[in-house]
Amino acid sequence: MVHLGRVMTDKDISSAKVVNDIDSDDLGVPGDDDFTTSVYGSRFASTDLPRHEMPEDEMPREVAYRMIKDDLTLDGTPTLNLASFVTTYMEEEAEKLMVEAFSKNFIDYEEYPVSADIQNRCVSMIARLFNIPAHDENTNAMGTSTIGSSEAIMLGTLAMKKRWQNKRKAEGKDASRPNIVMNSAVQVCWEKAARYFDVEEKYVYCDEGRHVIDPVQAVDLVDENTIGICSILGTTYTGEYEDTKAINDLLVERNIDCPIHVDAASGGFVAPFVNPNLVWDFRLEKVVSINVSGHKYGLVYPGVGWVVWRDPEFLPKELIFNINYLGADQASFTLNFSRGASQVIGQYYQLIRLGKKGYRSIMLNLTRTADYLALSVQKMGFLLLSQTRGKGLPLVAFRLDPKYHHKFDEFAIAHHLRERGWVVPAYTMAPHANTLKMMRVVVREDFSRSRCDALIADIKLAYDAMKKMDATELAQNKERMRTHAARKPKHSMNAYAKDETHSLQGKHGKTHAVC
Repeated sequence: MVHLGRVMTDKDISSAKVVNDIDSDDLGVPGDDDFTTSVYGSRFASTDLPRHEMPEDEMPREVAYRMIKDDLTLDGTPTLNLASFVTTYMEEEAEKLMVEAFSKNFIDYEEYPVSADIQNRCVSMIARLFNIPAHDENTNAMGTSTIGSSEAIMLGTLAMKKRWQNKRKAEGKDASRPNIVMNSAVQVCWEKAARYFDVEEKYVYCDEGRHVIDPVQAVDLVDENTIGICSILGTTYTGEYEDTKAINDLLVERNIDCPIHVDAASGGFVAPFVNPNLVWDFRLEKVVSINVSGHKYGLVYPGVGWVVWRDPEFLPKELIFNINYLGADQASFTLNFSRGASQVIGQYYQLIRLGKKGYRSIMLNLTRTADYLALSVQKMGFLLLSQTRGKGLPLVAFRLDPKYHHKFDEFAIAHHLRERGWVVPAYTMAPHANTLKMMRVVVREDFSRSRCDALIADIKLAYDAMKKMDATELAQNKERMRTHAARKPKHSMNAYAKDETHSLQGKHGKTHAVC
């Protein structure tokens, strides 16, 4: 006999006989399923998993593990999810370090001083990667780890807002109407930051031929209430780098006192290695803060992000909290308090394990693979919307060529690919260009050339199959897409928030691209 995956001892067999002699009416007492020939022979396998209320009784750990594991098999495969920038591979040694740190509450600097110091080491390495102005080699740069770029962006926004308010109040001026200038193609976390912290959004809208911010339009929107301009190093939609230098130079030329925050969530660990001559970082005098996602091209599992400031003067002290109830005096500037140390340690592992040479090799490989995929989809007849040869992120954004007047769209091809296991998102562009439909493939570290060839073959298969469908078959395919979408589990907030009119989605029907 087998006891949930292990060979049973004589004692186990004896105990199992006692359980087997119990009348079925007695089942339900905690522990009565501890011994069975299989997880699937237990009563738990014949009932649905609890969904709304915590069960009264416990279940054996092996059963709980197996039931949840089986439930999760209906999720997609992370390595085939080409919609996401988030890391899906780390070395075994990195995973081991992270598992060993699961129980560490990172915020407790007194109890875990080395973990805290590892954060400081990461901040200094990242700040220097972004060409922060000269610091003493033994001095840590000003910055912090975060749960991801969303928290990092909120901290950057708060710092710009508070610094602007302090300046306005010192001048005896009204400080009640702050605004921030950004591209309408920003990731949704920028909308969150503005709305949560009562900052007006001033958008530079995209058009059919331009999907990045226009530097002149951006600077023209700046007024006395502007706390800063957001410039994106790698947009979510097409992966293009916005021209931070042009924005900086215009501000300097016009003598406008307005800071720039660079959202380098995706590009911060790519551009320095693939396109080192691109000037976008602290080499520009108006760039005061930069965020980057460690869990994207920083090559760490989700969720870790970073935000760094060029100088302490750009981080108002009133945003920093001093606490001593964890055993020692310590400063804190995060939206989240308690959190695990694992991701920070994972980031440090990657930085010292790979070094600049390792990151450069990986990012160049990704760029080559992206260029190979871009050329392949162009040969099929698609129009390319992303940059190649390292001028943007290693992703491929493409669309159907309208001159062929296809009876199907990008969403239909994406659905066809989904049936093959691939998650390749289709979406519409940002407001004022949202009639434009596109697809996007994010090339991550584990997206090898052989996997790329498999995707190319399936894109061609889907494209050719759609072209051969007649009107009836296309209508049936569209109905399958609608039915599939209706069957997806919905978050409980979906119905509550469906009529909101505050966001770009609510106002313009914009579809935020997946990050």
